[in-house]
Amino acid sequence: MKREAKIRAWRRASPPGVKPVLAALLCALVLAGCGSTAVVYPSYLPQKTLNPDVDQALVGTMTKPALQIEGLPVNVDTTRFHVRVTVSGPIVPGEGLPNQPAATTCTWTVIMKDASANVPVSIADFHSVDHLGSVFLMGLVPGEKRPPKVLHPGETLSFKLRAYELVGEGMMQWAPDHKHVVADWDYTVEND
Repeated sequence: MKREAKIRAWRRASPPGVKPVLAALLCALVLAGCGSTAVVYPSYLPQKTLNPDVDQALVGTMTKPALQIEGLPVNVDTTRFHVRVTVSGPIVPGEGLPNQPAATTCTWTVIMKDASANVPVSIADFHSVDHLGSVFLMGLVPGEKRPPKVLHPGETLSFKLRAYELVGEGMMQWAPDHKHVVADWDYTVEND
């Protein structure tokens, strides 16, 4: 009984509008903590294995190719040159159509920069492999200017590639010596 009486007395003593203000203040404090960039990991995880920077460039070599997700860079390291390569895509036409075809046109954007020496550039060195193991050779997007045969130090090169592919998962690959893949970019073709 005493507890109920205290609650009723508190309710009567609180001026109107205080409760919504207190609720708003509490929400503001909770949301202020949501914007924090500090990452707090559980104490049982080994601290030396934790690295919150996940969107980093990976290093790819001819003996150990990098496996990256599309849109993130790979720092390619060969005996002849070092270069930073990013492959974004695929972009597909007709997303959200009521009838989704089993295959569609896919467009990727390749950006190459930060070369340490001359880097050979050939469209034939890029290809994709889908989830069924089918290999797709790339072509330039119609109207796209053919890239130069060499990327020189200090230059940035961007070009668009296109292929007709099945809906599903795949890997875009680059083999600058025509034999050894140095970088794989994981992607998904979606048209829904």
